[in-house]
Amino acid sequence: MAQPADMQFYESLPLFEEFEGVADEANYRPLPEGWSLAVADIVDSTGAIADGRYKSVNMAGASVISALMNALDERNLPFVFGGDGALAVIPAALAAKARTALAAVRTWVAEELGLELRAALVPVADIRAEGLDMRVARFKASEEVSYAMFSGGGASWAEAEMKAGRYRIDAAAPGTRPDLTGLSCRWNPIVAHHGFIVSIIAVPGERGNGPEFHALIADIVALAEGEERGGHPVPENGPEPRLSMPGIAMESRALASPGKRLLVWPWIALQSALLFVCFRIGLNIGRFDVAQYKHDLANNSDFRKFDDGLKMTIDVSAGRLNQIEERLKRGAEEGVSRYGLHRQDSALMTCIVPSPMSRDHMHFIDGAAGGYAMAARNLKAALAGHGPQARVFKP
Repeated sequence: MAQPADMQFYESLPLFEEFEGVADEANYRPLPEGWSLAVADIVDSTGAIADGRYKSVNMAGASVISALMNALDERNLPFVFGGDGALAVIPAALAAKARTALAAVRTWVAEELGLELRAALVPVADIRAEGLDMRVARFKASEEVSYAMFSGGGASWAEAEMKAGRYRIDAAAPGTRPDLTGLSCRWNPIVAHHGFIVSIIAVPGERGNGPEFHALIADIVALAEGEERGGHPVPENGPEPRLSMPGIAMESRALASPGKRLLVWPWIALQSALLFVCFRIGLNIGRFDVAQYKHDLANNSDFRKFDDGLKMTIDVSAGRLNQIEERLKRGAEEGVSRYGLHRQDSALMTCIVPSPMSRDHMHFIDGAAGGYAMAARNLKAALAGHGPQARVFKP
């Protein structure tokens, strides 16, 4: 466990309950000195997605969070899931354990998913030496789950440093496995109910991370809120219960080495079958309350977040999407923001479920046909034409 003073900082942060609060800098606090930022992503994720491997890409991104949580024994670890990667902030006392976990995840992703994961551990002190910052806030997604939001420009800078090969964490020895207990990928894609599943990334433009950018974010959030349930892509009663055999196979890779996989696979398949039977007929088993689980599954989902920019995967109508895109275009024309957007017809859900009996299970949402990775590609194209000042976001 972390020393009490380490995680007390994050756990003592005030919770904000209206998502519009991501645009309010008063909700953010600077990370303590000595902390580090763990960043990881998949190399050429767009190529993997083009090959139809979006489920593997999302599993790889979620595995970073799962491995860090388990290695550090911290359920309240501040993190953001990015679709093809993740970031988390690490207290000084846990930096060595985080480094070991990230090295193990790199090996597991290569051996089991056939993807290349890069990872880095960047000191917050180095971020601040660049004139940037790492500030964190806590958004209350539900009664049981909160998610970290980040501002200050540090996350964007750290990601760029990782991609340049600095602060690199090498892969562990072949055969090394991280602890991925709780990592789950059992759901089929969730089909759009209103027209489109759209993944959006909006970051500050040349005019910086000031009041005008915050106003744009508030406008985009308000437009999304006008859709039923704020554009939440997961139905209120949970997704349609259908077994995902590829997901079960992938989860067995997370939980067992090749020699033990045939023993684990039937158990995961049985659990999945029981869960979906419960969903279909409303059956409770012991302390498992299916109605409560459905409610928590939707409420605990991270379909919107903020780390140096707004990220949303929402279910919206064509008219609503046009309104959002027009506002984003106007912000880009004014130099207030740059954005990337990707439309698709379904969403993908990857989960961390320590126990079906606990209510703090987490569900990571992305578009099922590229999502954030494709939106990031489109954002990169927009940034390429607007000079270096649009790449590093000053606080």
